[in-house]
Amino acid sequence: MAEGAGAGPRLAELLAAGRRLWEEVESGAEPSSGAPAVQEKVRQGLDALQRAAAMVAQLDLFSENEELEEIASADLKYLLLPALLGALTLKQVDLSRRLEHLESARAHFWRFLKLCRSYGLGSFHLPPASPPGEEDAGSPSPGGPAAAQPSLVAMASSRQAKIERYKQKKELENRLASMRTFVESGQADEDQIREFSILQIQKWINTSLEEIESIDQEMVILRSRGTVKQSSASSHSTSRQVRAPLKPFILTRDAAQAKVFGAGYPGLPTMTVDDWYEQRRRQGVVSGQSLTDEELQKQQQEKKEEEDDEEALQKARNWDDWKDTHPRGYGNRQNVG
Repeated sequence: MAEGAGAGPRLAELLAAGRRLWEEVESGAEPSSGAPAVQEKVRQGLDALQRAAAMVAQLDLFSENEELEEIASADLKYLLLPALLGALTLKQVDLSRRLEHLESARAHFWRFLKLCRSYGLGSFHLPPASPPGEEDAGSPSPGGPAAAQPSLVAMASSRQAKIERYKQKKELENRLASMRTFVESGQADEDQIREFSILQIQKWINTSLEEIESIDQEMVILRSRGTVKQSSASSHSTSRQVRAPLKPFILTRDAAQAKVFGAGYPGLPTMTVDDWYEQRRRQGVVSGQSLTDEELQKQQQEKKEEEDDEEALQKARNWDDWKDTHPRGYGNRQNVG
């Protein structure tokens, strides 16, 4: 599986171009990763790496059934393709597709780790293929919230693993720095090139483990936000009833006032309190059963006062009519003088 016979220079050029673009984005001087120039580099880098990955798949360069020693030294660098794809995928800044990009990047990192694990490159625990909680999203965890909390032992173990990865990362970076100039100048022999490639792969193993852990945490936050938004929108839409807008009208106390005001304002309909309440009850704005005893008593008292007012008004009208037809002193037979 030598590069010249199996892969060809075009594959090497695609990998080199994709890697160079990733390094420019990673260490670029642009103030924002969302700058058009940066995102164009991300797009070009992803295109080059995806084409290279497709060629590697066609050539069957790697297989989980073979040993690390069976891979040609010149081909080892192509093991990095999934990791580089994951790293560049994370550089995309379209917030509307953030969850999609996280899922894609995680899948790239996981494939890289699985391939490295099959070749015995590094000693590490392979994360699950899917983010924790994705399969049973929305279903309560057995044992309640307490069971979902990480145990102290697990937290301590995770912290220790991070410390070990950090130490390994620093050691690998130092060894790579000491060999880089020698290898890139073309003075290294095959064994040194092979060692340099394996060191790079081990460095990316640590990077991939860190990225997957970070991705899982961000996906939990994004999914929880999405669930809250959906729940809020659903409850908001179901709780609010569509109500017909009120048209202008004159509210009167009784039918008598409705006749009086209706005559004076022909452009506006009149409505008694009882009519208005009945209309609102039919629209579902108020409930027919929502009145308390105190409110009923108050309504009855107001109605009684209205009847008393009508009775007093009628008596006053009758008295005025009587005075119009009976002059002052009418019927006073005793006071003749």
